[in-house]
Amino acid sequence: MYGTYVTVLVTGASGNVGRPVVDRLVACGAAVRRADRTPADHAGPGVEQVRFDFTDPATWAPAFAGVDTVFLVRPPALGDVRHDLLPAMAAARDAGVGHVVFLSLQGAERIPVVPHATVERWLRGSGLGWTFVRPSFFTQNLATTHAPDIRDRDELVLPAGRGRTAFVDVLDVADVAAAVLAEPRAHRGRAWTVTGPEALTYGEVAGALTEVLGRRIAYRPTGVLRYVRHARTALGMSTGMACVTAGIYTTARLGLAAGLTGDVRQVTGRDPRPVLETVRREAAAWRRADPVPEEEPS
Repeated sequence: MYGTYVTVLVTGASGNVGRPVVDRLVACGAAVRRADRTPADHAGPGVEQVRFDFTDPATWAPAFAGVDTVFLVRPPALGDVRHDLLPAMAAARDAGVGHVVFLSLQGAERIPVVPHATVERWLRGSGLGWTFVRPSFFTQNLATTHAPDIRDRDELVLPAGRGRTAFVDVLDVADVAAAVLAEPRAHRGRAWTVTGPEALTYGEVAGALTEVLGRRIAYRPTGVLRYVRHARTALGMSTGMACVTAGIYTTARLGLAAGLTGDVRQVTGRDPRPVLETVRREAAAWRRADPVPEEEPS
């Protein structure tokens, strides 16, 4: 349990992992500082707000003042982390931050080209205490990034082939991250790989979506270049983000994303949520709006 003098800075606090992390930290008595580029009007009881931008040094000192631990979430738009993210982390160290819990990526230690690997290498040599939370592919990405394909076109277009992925619910990721942030010294120098209980192909995921939504959702495997074009035009991704996600799906196609761990149970004491449970909870993201009925002629 936290003492009242301990402050945790949560970056990406408005994101799908950051929001539940903030809630869990407040519930366990932490003093939480939400860091967002555009702070919300109301942060809620027990939460301080601060404007923070990795690329704006003027926002760093107020954000890091008096902070003991940082939950570090890389904004997807920041691909060049050496230039756009790591200088802020160096400033955190210089301001007296002692520990960084980094939301990384499953297998980042084996994929040197992803930005997460660069951040991990820097943290290892930074002199800061560190813990890596390496989640597998978020099930909720289907309800955000890929929602237009599923909702509007009844399909998933991905370069993942028949590879399996150890999907994970973001709430499980948040539970692990919050547990680490609550006792960072106990997790110093550890890397937790947070996965769900099963590794599924995207064809099987399409089957789960079909079952829940009551209409057929098709998985359409594609090549990397075609996926990048599709992600830019149909999903609205930037070129950089489309390329990063293409790399992530390629790891699935190569069989590198299927590894399951017991880390959720080891850290939290309970089993992770299965994909079907998450799909049922997120179903509203893929349901089409009912058409407006035409007026009958008078």
